[in-house]
Amino acid sequence: MKKILLSGIALLAASTIAFAAPVKVGVSIANFDDTFLTYMMDGMKAWAKAHPNDIQLTFTDAKEDMAKQLDQIENFIIQKMDAVIVVPVDTSATAPMTKSILGKGIKAVYVNRNPGNLPDGAYYVGSEEMVAGRLQMEFLGEKLKGKGNVAILVGKLDNEGALKRTAGNEEIRKDKYPEIKILDKQTGNWQRNEGLVKTEDWLNRFGKEINAILANNDDMALGAIQALKDKKRTDVIVLGVDATPDALTSIAKGELAATVFQDAVGQGGGAVEVAVKAARGEKVAKETWVPFKLVTPENLSQFKK
Repeated sequence: MKKILLSGIALLAASTIAFAAPVKVGVSIANFDDTFLTYMMDGMKAWAKAHPNDIQLTFTDAKEDMAKQLDQIENFIIQKMDAVIVVPVDTSATAPMTKSILGKGIKAVYVNRNPGNLPDGAYYVGSEEMVAGRLQMEFLGEKLKGKGNVAILVGKLDNEGALKRTAGNEEIRKDKYPEIKILDKQTGNWQRNEGLVKTEDWLNRFGKEINAILANNDDMALGAIQALKDKKRTDVIVLGVDATPDALTSIAKGELAATVFQDAVGQGGGAVEVAVKAARGEKVAKETWVPFKLVTPENLSQFKK
C-alpha cells in the first residue's frame, strides 16, 4: 500500500491553486476538550487561512458520543459537503458512516484515529501508533537499565491509538527488556483527571514498588505527575505522547521525563489538504503518515520553537 511522509511545515507551505469555488468540508472532532485534538484543529484552520480560495471548513464536536457523531455526519451529507473529515469516537464503529459518506459521492478523510481497511474514496492521515509506544519503552528501558516495574495509562479502549501505543510498549519490553515488569494497565480515557485518579490508586496499591508510568498521551501523564506531587514522590519516571505545550513545560521543569512528538499541525493540515485534493479529483495517497519523534530534555529546545 502506498505511503507518504509529510511535515506540518511542508503542508502549510503548499502552493495555492485558484478555483472558482472553495471545497466545502465538514469536520467532526471526537472531543473539543482533548488538548491534542485542539492543536490539530488549529492546524486545519492554519491550512485554510493559507489557502482561502480552496476550502470552507465547518467544525462539530462529537463529545465522545458515537451516536452524536453519526448525526453530525448525516447533517454534513444533507448540507452536501464535498468532503468530510472525521476524528472518530470509536474506530471500530466507522463502517456505517463511511458507507453513508461515500454513498453520496462525498470523500471521507479519517485523521489521528485509524479505522483501517478503508474502501476507495476514503483516506487516512496520521502517525504509525506502534512507533510511539516503542519509542517510550526504548527510552524507559535505558533509564531503568533494563530492570523495574511500570504501570501503563491507556487511552480509550475503542481507539486504535491507545491499543497500538500500548502494544508498542509491550513489544519492546518483551523483545529487549524482559526484566521490566508491567504491574498494571488502566484506561484513563485520554483525560488528565483520570490519569491522576488511576495513579493515586497505583501509589496506594504498589507504594515504592512502582518505578515508572507510561501514558498513552500527555494529559494522562500530567495527571500522573500531579498525583506524584501530591504524594511527594519524585522517584517515578513518567512519559507521555503528543508533546503538548503543557508537557514541554513539564519536561523543562524536570517533571515529565520525556514525551513523543505527534505533529498536530501536520495531521490537521494534511487532512484538509487530502480532503481538498480528493474532492477535486486529484490523485491522493490512501494513507499519509506523519512521523513521531522522541522529545527529551536534551532536544527540548527544538520542539519548544
